[in-house]
Amino acid sequence: MSFSSMSKANVRRHVLEKNKVLKEKEKPAQSSLSKNLKRIYPIGLQRSSSSLSLSSLSLSWSQNSNDSSLTDSTTPLDQKISLALRLIAPPERREAPVDKNAQQQSQDTGTGELKRCNWVTKNSDKVYVAFHDECWGVPVYDDSQLFELLAMSGMLMDYNWTEILKRRELFREAFSGFDPNVVAKMGEKEITDIASNKAIMLAEGRVRCIVDNSKCILKIVREFGSFSSFMWGYVNHKPVINRYRYPRNIPLRTPKAETLSKDLIKHGFRLVGPVIVCSFMQAAGLTIDHLVDCYRYGECVGLAERPWRHI
Repeated sequence: MSFSSMSKANVRRHVLEKNKVLKEKEKPAQSSLSKNLKRIYPIGLQRSSSSLSLSSLSLSWSQNSNDSSLTDSTTPLDQKISLALRLIAPPERREAPVDKNAQQQSQDTGTGELKRCNWVTKNSDKVYVAFHDECWGVPVYDDSQLFELLAMSGMLMDYNWTEILKRRELFREAFSGFDPNVVAKMGEKEITDIASNKAIMLAEGRVRCIVDNSKCILKIVREFGSFSSFMWGYVNHKPVINRYRYPRNIPLRTPKAETLSKDLIKHGFRLVGPVIVCSFMQAAGLTIDHLVDCYRYGECVGLAERPWRHI
């Protein structure tokens, strides 16, 4: 073999060895990429070896994406992988804007009537419906009004709300608008007259209880400035807003009601057990217990969240 032939063979062998070395260097990088991809998303991305290849997956993604670069054959593989992983990731949750008009419409029943709490039915007395719509759950800060609601809540020992509300004006007349300063001065004659009034239907013991409680309120006023400040202090001067969906979820007594009940008893009040106090807190708006689908829920919550609510 001539010298020229040997030199050509050496050059050819040198080129082949160099190409072989370059190919071996590329293999670890590719295998490393495949290994890392399998950790992120365990589906083969080879175009020819799997039916679940990147190109086949992009067929389904194209129904939910307008990004045509994912299926473009000229796009580099790493860009396609990046786009694929971005689409695999769960979409960001965005809160839809609340349409108050739509919300109000959803509170209406099919008959066009307002959606109320479940315990208000078609057979409910008008006075009871009006109390639900206008008073129950509305925050009260006036001492006389709070005294009235506490007294009426105590009457639940003997009557239901409908029976009490039907005689509400009679109670107001008998107890001078539930002004604690006036009620506290009632003597035996006034107590006997109220107890003997058949229209009012209050036992003498219940009348005395209301009179005695008015005297306790005056002591509270001297100590705390007002009966309102004392009562609202148990809820940090802001109504407790609950989110009950069903009547069975509403408790008859709560820890706050039990605490307030114990403190009222310590101050000499009577007929202020935890269940009665819980009913009082609901009526006076210290707690918002309208069901969430009741049209009054949003209105009472709005009143409860006013920055000037206690003024």
